[in-house]
Amino acid sequence: MLLHFRLYIYNCFLNKIPINFIRMFFVRLYMKVGKRSYVAMNVRILNLSSNKDQITIGDNCMINPGVVLDGRIGKIIIGNNVDIARDVYIYTAQHDPHSDFHSIKSGDVVIEDYVWIASRVTVLPNIRLEYGCVIACGAVVTKDIEKLSIAGGIPAKKIGERRSGLKYTIDYHPPFYT
Repeated sequence: MLLHFRLYIYNCFLNKIPINFIRMFFVRLYMKVGKRSYVAMNVRILNLSSNKDQITIGDNCMINPGVVLDGRIGKIIIGNNVDIARDVYIYTAQHDPHSDFHSIKSGDVVIEDYVWIASRVTVLPNIRLEYGCVIACGAVVTKDIEKLSIAGGIPAKKIGERRSGLKYTIDYHPPFYT
C-alpha cells in the first residue's frame, strides 16, 4: 500500500518538477537511469516493486513528456542512445482476450541501443526492438522488430531499412521542457 501511495505522489506531483536535477532525484527512486540520460517532466512510471531493476535506462537516452513506462509486472530494459518521443506507452502486461477469467499475460520489453521510437507509439509486452530500429508515429508494436528496420502501422511491420552509421550521442537536456 505504501508503494502505491509513493507512486501516486510521484506521478501526480513530483514528475512535474521543472528543475531536472531535482526531478531526476525522484525518478531514480523508481528506476535505474544511466549517465547523461534525460527523463522529461510528465513521464509516468508504473513500478509497484521496490526493485529499481524493473525499469532500466542506459546512457545518453531521451525520454520525452507523456511517456508511460509500465514496469508493474515485466521489466523494461532500455539500451544506450535511445530516443523515445512524446506520448509513447510501453506496457509489460495486458489482459488475455481468450481467458475466461480476464487473466493477465506479461513479458519484458527490451529496447536495444540506438532505437528511435516516434510519437504516440504503443509497445505491447514481450517485445524486443533490435539495434537501431525506428518505429514510426502511431504504430502499435505487437512483434519484435529487426535490427535497423523502420516499422510502422497497426500492427507495426517493416516498411523500410535504416541506412545510418549511428554515430551520434544523444545529449539533450532542455530546461523547462514540457
